[in-house]
Amino acid sequence: MQHRHSLQSPAGAITDVAGIEVGHYTDTRRPTGCTVILARQGAVAAVDVRGAAPGTRETDLLAPCNLVNAVHAIVLAGGSAWGLDAATGAVRWLEEQGVGLDVGVGRLPIVPAAVLFDLMVGDARIRPDAAAGHAACAAASSQPPDEGSVGAGAGATVGKLFGPEYAMKGGIGTASVRVDGATVGAIIACNAVGDVVDPDTGLPLAGALGADGRTLRDIRRSLLRGEPPHPLLAGTNTTIGVIATDAQLTKAQAQRLAMAGHDGLARSINPVHTMLDGDTLFALATGQAASHPGMMVLAAMAAEAVARATVRAVLAARAVDTRDGAPPLPAWGDLARTA
Repeated sequence: MQHRHSLQSPAGAITDVAGIEVGHYTDTRRPTGCTVILARQGAVAAVDVRGAAPGTRETDLLAPCNLVNAVHAIVLAGGSAWGLDAATGAVRWLEEQGVGLDVGVGRLPIVPAAVLFDLMVGDARIRPDAAAGHAACAAASSQPPDEGSVGAGAGATVGKLFGPEYAMKGGIGTASVRVDGATVGAIIACNAVGDVVDPDTGLPLAGALGADGRTLRDIRRSLLRGEPPHPLLAGTNTTIGVIATDAQLTKAQAQRLAMAGHDGLARSINPVHTMLDGDTLFALATGQAASHPGMMVLAAMAAEAVARATVRAVLAARAVDTRDGAPPLPAWGDLARTA
């Protein structure tokens, strides 16, 4: 049975966090793209990787015991490991703006990154590069970013556990939560092997389709009935994203925020953190708010923002044509119209 869900408006955006800007670059030839989350003044940062097949850059420096305390941008990109090149373009753009860590002989931008595997959608030879990362930075602003089939979510798909022919379109989404003068926002690019589900009901919104191509089979229940999953290449699925807050945090606290954000993924994706996914969440703290409601509240806000942003990623997605003349990948809106 198709579960209906209305677009929440307004859901807020990660750009509601003071000091955060977002820009997309979308390559419509395939499609694929990248998304940059800018913190020009620097932000305390951390990361938590839960998937078994991540594709990342400069994540070791984010450990609380390591030296670098602030980053200047995070890049999320399609293109699998090739897409990590987009971060090079972001570094170049930030250097052109005079943004970075003062190393005496210049300013060195610190730009961690994570990628998702979208190479099965369109021509795999087209993927985000340094020019794409540079363009995403040039397009960045503090306005609410576009959602759905843009940027890092342009080629994202969901629900591939029973084969890509039953998958649906994924995307990128954003949301924010404000409590006691502090804001937590998230932006999530969802390319999960599992279903995206309504966090309040657990019912699937987008994911593995049934044989009729119009209804959802519900991966969790299918697995528990004993239906065997389709053999898939590890690392060809991933949900990646960034959580940001204007509260002042240490690196250790930022890491706890990134960890709490994965609770939001667990509420909105089933199954999640699998051997086939590279699920990775970054956390940024700009420290521009005077208020700090405490880590218990901030963690709850982070999980909620991530869950809402993940849902937004599929609700705003649009159908896309794939290669080899296969039928278009349907999006949530296509199923909602036929329900």
